[in-house]
Amino acid sequence: MITDTTRHDPGRQADEEGKGPVAASPQADDLLLRATSVRKAYRRGWWPRRRVLSVLEGADLELAPGEIVGLVGENGSGKSTLMKILAGDLLADAGSIQRSDSFGYCPQTPVLYERLTCDEHLDLFGAAYGLDPALLERNRAALYDALDFERFADRRVEELSGGTRSKLNLAIALLHDPQLLFLDEPYAGFDWDTYQRFWTITAERRDAGATVLIISHFITDEERFDRIYDLVDGVTVPR
Repeated sequence: MITDTTRHDPGRQADEEGKGPVAASPQADDLLLRATSVRKAYRRGWWPRRRVLSVLEGADLELAPGEIVGLVGENGSGKSTLMKILAGDLLADAGSIQRSDSFGYCPQTPVLYERLTCDEHLDLFGAAYGLDPALLERNRAALYDALDFERFADRRVEELSGGTRSKLNLAIALLHDPQLLFLDEPYAGFDWDTYQRFWTITAERRDAGATVLIISHFITDEERFDRIYDLVDGVTVPR
């Protein structure tokens, strides 16, 4: 199912529709996500010293089934802002977004409960995703194995290292096997072994027909991506 998740400014549609570079992609009916002319500005301070900081100036993005797509930009370029808008965590000022209802979101900073264990987190989110107990157990076991952190299953978050917190953060996004994955700097805290495991997982998801959007301030393994967008001056530019 495709759902409109952002506010749309009809007054700007005629002027902005079709503007901005968009990478080649299948027909709209085949897309898992289509974002068009997304704009966002932040307002800082109080009158008369109030100022407006424009972050997104009409970003466009299309994601088809079965691909790994990168979104790259400098710090402060608006990558995380765009990701939050795509995931429905933040409202855009203008533009439209259509995306699959089946998605997972891994924010850059893990959103975890300090006094809950890894198992308790997966139980909590499994219930929120509506997973039946048998499927939850299968997916939990698979993720513990794939990311190599089952030994921490009964540890509270407050006892975990930053790298293990990042593993749990990613596992929560993957738990319900979504069609679409939004990953914001997902491997920033990983060691080399976990980094390799991450790419194995994403390749397997892609090969099964899911789509993974990864945002980062730089990309070293460009060959691992099917397509890459650069976010420049608030606009997405396909490489």
